[in-house]
Amino acid sequence: MSRIRLCRRSSCFLCPSSFTSPSQRPCFRRSSYIQPKSGLGLRHCSTTPMSRVRLHRRLLSSTSPPSPSWSPRDAFAAATERVRAGTLSRDDAHHMFDELFRQATPVPGRSLNGFLTALARATSSSACITDGPALALALFNRVCREQAGPRVVPLTVHTYSILMDCCCRARRPDLGLVLFGCILRTGLKIHQITASTLLKCLCYANRTEEAVNVLLHRMSELGCVPNVFSYSIILKGLCDNSMSQRALDLFQMMAKEGGACSPNVVAYNTVIHGFFKEGETGKACSLFHEMTRQGVKPDVVTYNLIIDALCKARAMDKAELVLRQMTTNGAQPDTVTYNCMIHGYATLGRLKEAAKMFRKMKSRGLIPNIVICNSFLASLCKHGRSKEAAEIFDSMTAKGHKPDIVSYCTLLHGYASEGWFADMIGLFNSMKSNGIAADCRVFNILIHAYAKRGMVDDAMLIFTEMQQQGVSPDVVTYSTVISAFSRMGRLTDAMEKFNQMVARGIQPNTAVYHSIIQGFCMHGGLVKAKELVSEMINKGIPRPDIVFFNSVINSLCKDGRVMDAHDIFDLVTDIGERPDVITFTSLIDGYCLVGKMDKAFKILDAMEVVGVETDIVTYSTLLDGYFKNGRINDGLTLFREMQRKGVKPNTVTYGIMLAGLFRAGRTVAARKKFHEMIESGTTVTVSIYGIILGGLCRNNCADEAIILFQKLGTMNVKFSITILNTMINAMYKVQRKEEAKELFATISASGLLPNESTYGVMIINLLKDGAVEDANNMFSSMEKSGIVPGSRLLNRIIRMLLEKGEIAKAGNYLSKVDGKRILLEASTTSLMLSLFSRKGKYHEDMKLLPAKYNFFDGCS
Repeated sequence: MSRIRLCRRSSCFLCPSSFTSPSQRPCFRRSSYIQPKSGLGLRHCSTTPMSRVRLHRRLLSSTSPPSPSWSPRDAFAAATERVRAGTLSRDDAHHMFDELFRQATPVPGRSLNGFLTALARATSSSACITDGPALALALFNRVCREQAGPRVVPLTVHTYSILMDCCCRARRPDLGLVLFGCILRTGLKIHQITASTLLKCLCYANRTEEAVNVLLHRMSELGCVPNVFSYSIILKGLCDNSMSQRALDLFQMMAKEGGACSPNVVAYNTVIHGFFKEGETGKACSLFHEMTRQGVKPDVVTYNLIIDALCKARAMDKAELVLRQMTTNGAQPDTVTYNCMIHGYATLGRLKEAAKMFRKMKSRGLIPNIVICNSFLASLCKHGRSKEAAEIFDSMTAKGHKPDIVSYCTLLHGYASEGWFADMIGLFNSMKSNGIAADCRVFNILIHAYAKRGMVDDAMLIFTEMQQQGVSPDVVTYSTVISAFSRMGRLTDAMEKFNQMVARGIQPNTAVYHSIIQGFCMHGGLVKAKELVSEMINKGIPRPDIVFFNSVINSLCKDGRVMDAHDIFDLVTDIGERPDVITFTSLIDGYCLVGKMDKAFKILDAMEVVGVETDIVTYSTLLDGYFKNGRINDGLTLFREMQRKGVKPNTVTYGIMLAGLFRAGRTVAARKKFHEMIESGTTVTVSIYGIILGGLCRNNCADEAIILFQKLGTMNVKFSITILNTMINAMYKVQRKEEAKELFATISASGLLPNESTYGVMIINLLKDGAVEDANNMFSSMEKSGIVPGSRLLNRIIRMLLEKGEIAKAGNYLSKVDGKRILLEASTTSLMLSLFSRKGKYHEDMKLLPAKYNFFDGCS
């Protein structure tokens, strides 16, 4: 229907009589009170003075006599206050109307309208009213059904307007339009509010074009003049339907008309919000600036719209500027403002700023809503700060927000990720006492936490408890358990769970099949793996692709199980999958790792036979195998063959060549290869310089390495800490000790931090020079910087001190050997045995060692 007919005849499309079939007419019959959020029907109630109907005789004969002290005005006033306070229940409202029908005194129209308005705006409460607008309509239907004309004054246009608004709020705008038809049929004068409510009903019914037509062309027929509120309703309807540009056109029409139609802050906010929703940020910002130019002062809603959009665009610095502008202009940030800022910072992982905003919000007496609290919890947990998340979690109850199932799941996942199992179980156990029932998501988090760390038996205890609490495992639960069993090689247990889930009607998905097939592939069950692949195909589930098998083959090759990997390769071809370059390269790498270079080369030939094109990664892998296995000439031959075939070496390839040549002591060939690399235009990275400098130092060319290092320094090359460690050691090696110390001193200035190797190089060289105290001071500096020495460094220091006769100082270092993380090496124990046995050189000094080493006294 393109136009709304605004006639007052009974054939008006909004009037009940205009519906031509029973299915089109609103339902007037009802056997019980209308339930909230159910299908709503409206019974026509005649309200003209001449047509008021007396109370039905059945009602008079079947109800108790009226209470003489009951006052409709007082009763409705009290009920209205209870609605606003959230203490009036649905049954209370119906009991009040029961009493009304027994009275002779009618309820005043103002009292009825006030009560219905309060219901329309009532906040839902599980304890009281769950849907105020629907209840208002249900009570109106009772008035009509019980024919309570004498007990209710004639309905005015204000009453109908309230009921139309209730229809919109109850998501039944179609019934609101029916009520408007009743207004027309009864001849009541249309007021501005009624006309605006009609526009709202049309917009809610997705009849926005008709609403625009009424606004621009038909309101005069209703005796009304459009104003800014009427326009704002249409603006919202257009923006809600993603027609913000159309809304802007109407908005500009308002501005031209001026007067009562001049856009106010609500109109601006509506269109700005519409543009932001549609991603038209530029248009939204332009309208915001236009707003300030026109002298319309932005309110907190305006600023919240801008801040929310900037936060979602991750432009937090700009959001901060708008926040400061907001406070400067006198608009006080509210809960929405801070929620946007906290969520924006948390999403970006800027937790320090998010926490600061969180504290600032609470200092102003504002309480973050549960969604923002959960978002902040998730960000803290995501960045490994579950302990801080727990503090927020604990404060939520104190601040009026009871943690929900999402809160618990978030913190449980945080504890699980960081391995805080005791805290995880403690939190899980607290759920029941706090009235939160654990669901499948909760149990899946616990099971996954244990399974991921190989604690499958603990995972199965949770699996059992889950079922005891009446929670059924889902496909995710079974997938987690089956994957854990498969990784551990417990394939019988994996198949037991697989068969169990099928028996329970839970269909295994791709992830389940992949886990169990990978388990059989990794543990020698290729026949069963092939059966499962066939089963997948028969069920219409996509079989594992070459990417999946490449992962399995690569894992086996890295573990040195290249023959098993080759069996998987054969399985791939048996099931009709075509190996790709990654498959062949993984096999080549596997054969290289076990030193079977001839078989590796045969794989390269096989690639060409089946038409799989070799790439630089394949050649680089084979070259690395040749050089690491000492077959330098074969490597150089392959390199030339690769170039003849048009495969251009890259930085990684040259790095492999240089490292292999230096390792073989072929320094001249390495220099030549480096010059060839430069001439070819291949990028020379810091890692290449590290290979060259390290290779020169290992081949007694330290002076040449130092010259190159200094030259690179003048070129502003940014060295790694590994290169600096190499050069410090080289300088000590050629007795350029002061230069080594100066280089060590400049590490921090270069933006790097010394690591254990750096301190180790310095300490060992200082001990070689006999500077024991300097070495001790260097060791203390290392510990103060938070670096924990490893067993290898500590054992070497102990041996060097013992060899120099520094027994007491060696004893200090021996006290750091805890037998757990740091152990005595065999060479250290052998040296101590020779020095402190009964015939040893330092037998008498054994008392300077920690008491736990006195057992050497009994050795001869």
